[in-house]
Amino acid sequence: MPELQLKAQPLLGGFRTVIGETELKELAELTIVSIAIPQHGEEALTSAIAEAYGASMPPPGESTLSTNGKLRFLWTARDQLFVLIDEACPNAADGVSEKLTGKAYTTQQTDNWITLRLAGTKAREALERICPIDLHPSVFPQGRVARTVMEHMGVIILHERADTFLLLSASSTANSFVHAVETSLQNVS
Repeated sequence: MPELQLKAQPLLGGFRTVIGETELKELAELTIVSIAIPQHGEEALTSAIAEAYGASMPPPGESTLSTNGKLRFLWTARDQLFVLIDEACPNAADGVSEKLTGKAYTTQQTDNWITLRLAGTKAREALERICPIDLHPSVFPQGRVARTVMEHMGVIILHERADTFLLLSASSTANSFVHAVETSLQNVS
């Protein structure tokens, strides 16, 4: 019997387009882990995150970075965080759980989300056409995160740095989501 090997493939095949000075790109190597905070466990988890990663617990609507800059903690909902890891880590949830010494419940989320980075001079303008929240830097500064909708699809949006946004949407609507963002970018370019 032949030995089969399975290899993970990006949802959109590594999609990338550049329109004008703005790039829209699928992030296939990003790992996502969900952290659920146990009842009455926020203080213990805050200490565990600081000890394990040198990061602070992000307040609602914010994100924080680990000391080495490779992990970003996003506040995504009450008693829930996402950890974004800048590399492919198939068993990251187990690793995060170990580092947090049982102070939280972790779940691997990578395959449940399509992750896009929109970066360049037209990024904010393109998103403002399809995103109902105010993305002006004075209102939505770098590090800010929000759950919202774009073209009827649920999205987590992170303002990573100047003219750069990270967008997470359900993998089940990956093609529709990238089409919506790409079309908006085309319309403002």
